[in-house]
Amino acid sequence: MGKILVSACLLGDNCKYNGGNNYSEKTAAFTAGKEVIRICPELLSGLGVPRPRAEIRDGIVYNEKGENVHRFFELGVDRAMERIAGEEIDCAVLQSRSPSCGVRQVYDGRFSGTLKDGMGLFAQRLKDSGIRVIDVADLD
Repeated sequence: MGKILVSACLLGDNCKYNGGNNYSEKTAAFTAGKEVIRICPELLSGLGVPRPRAEIRDGIVYNEKGENVHRFFELGVDRAMERIAGEEIDCAVLQSRSPSCGVRQVYDGRFSGTLKDGMGLFAQRLKDSGIRVIDVADLD
């Protein structure tokens, strides 16, 4: 049996852009008794906590100051993929709407709260690697 990869913020790690977390009872219940790999590609990016909000616009990640931070997000994804290399992973439970972990939707890059269909960079890389990704909002 493989492991479950989980966005670290869902398990209570304070790695969100604002220094908080997205603790999820559903995630805790889903992963209970299973081997879990908690990971935050944004934390691995070197941008630190707290950090300015970031969104994807035209395929590039920008922060709310208008700075192109795409290379940092890519670095975080690369480091996360290195950490899980060789692991047998059954699925990944990821944080909704994140520029890294969004599974079905991400914010549109205008910092207006508007969502668009699409995936975060890490979610897309996991999917492209053959790992099933689950939006935390879809856990029963």
